[in-house]
Amino acid sequence: MYMSVNTMNQDAIASNDVLGNLTTAVLVLDTSLRVCYINTATEILFEISQRQAEHIPLQNLLPGESRLFSSLKRVVTTGQALIEREVHLFLPASGEILVDCSMKVLDIDQAYVILELSQLDYQQRINRDENLHTQQQVVRGLAHEIKNPLGGLRGAAQLLERQLDSEDLKEYTRIIITEADRLQNLMNRMLGPNQHPEKKDTNIHEVLQHVRQLVDIEVDERLKFKIDYDPSIPELYADFDQLIQIFLNIVRNAVQAMHGVGLITLRTRIQRNLTIEQHYYRLGLLVEIEDNGPGIPKTLQDSLFYPLVTGRADGTGLGLYLVQNLVQRNDGTVTCNSQPGQTIFSVTFPLELGRER
Repeated sequence: MYMSVNTMNQDAIASNDVLGNLTTAVLVLDTSLRVCYINTATEILFEISQRQAEHIPLQNLLPGESRLFSSLKRVVTTGQALIEREVHLFLPASGEILVDCSMKVLDIDQAYVILELSQLDYQQRINRDENLHTQQQVVRGLAHEIKNPLGGLRGAAQLLERQLDSEDLKEYTRIIITEADRLQNLMNRMLGPNQHPEKKDTNIHEVLQHVRQLVDIEVDERLKFKIDYDPSIPELYADFDQLIQIFLNIVRNAVQAMHGVGLITLRTRIQRNLTIEQHYYRLGLLVEIEDNGPGIPKTLQDSLFYPLVTGRADGTGLGLYLVQNLVQRNDGTVTCNSQPGQTIFSVTFPLELGRER
C-alpha cells in the first residue's frame, strides 16, 4: 500500500522548499519502497520529474541494485537508521556513480523511508577544484619570479653581443636571447590574460556558433559537428571574447585528438541547484563539448588542467590550464570525463550573476 504525495503531510517534508534546495539527492519512499517524493537534486541526478517518479518502485529507477534494496528492507523491518559507504550505483540515465547512502524511517501520518544519496565524485570535484586553484596561485607566483630575471638575462646578452667581434661567439648570445624570449613567452602564457573580464549579457549560442565557424575553416568534411542547443537558455553575464577562447581551445584539442576525423557535439542545458567555488546557485548554464575520439589517458585525467601537462609530444600543456583560468575569471567551473570513444568537457556558469549585478 502506498500513498500519494498529495495526501501525505507534504508540508512537514518540504516546508519552505528545504528539500528542494539541497544539493544532495533525497527520496521519500513508502514501506513498499515506492517513490512518494523526490527533491530537485534527485530529479537532476535521475533525469526524471517528481510527477514521473511518483508511485514508481525504486527498483525501476535503480535496476539490479540488490545491495541497496537489502539495506532498505532491513531499515523498514528494524526501524533502525543505516549508512552505506561508497556504494556504486548504476543510473540508466547517466551511468555509474559512487555515493554514500543514508537510510532511515520517518513517521509522519504513516511510516516512510528517507533515502539520501551523497555523490562522492561531486565532493571530490570540489576538492580538486580547490587544490587546482591553490596550484594555480603557486604557478603564477613562480612565473612572476622567473619572468623578472629573464629580462635582465636577455639585456645582458644583448650588451655582450655588441662587444663581440666574432660571429661564432655572437651565435651563443643569440641562443641566449632566443631562449630567454621563448621562456618569457611561456611565462606570459602561464600568467594568463592581464585584463579583467569585460562582462556583458552574452548569448552562449552565438559564442559556440562563432567557435564552430572558426574551426570549420581549419578542417575538412571528415570532421562533423552536431548541434544540441536548448533555445530557452537566457543570456549569460560573461566576457564574450574570453568565452570564445575557452571553447575554441577545447574544440581544437578535440580536433587534434581525433586527427581531424570524427564527430564533435556542442550541447547546452539549464542546470539547477549547483555549487561553484563553495557558492550555491539555483540556476546555471551547462555547456558540453563531446567528441568520439580515442579518449584521454587515465594517467593524465587527474592533472589535466595543471600547467605543463600534455599528452602530445609537441604540446606546451598550457591550453587547458588557460581554459581553467578563463572559466574561473567568468565565475564558472570546468570538468572532464573521458573514456575511449567519448570525451566530454563540461563547463558550468551561474546564470544568476547577471540579474544580481
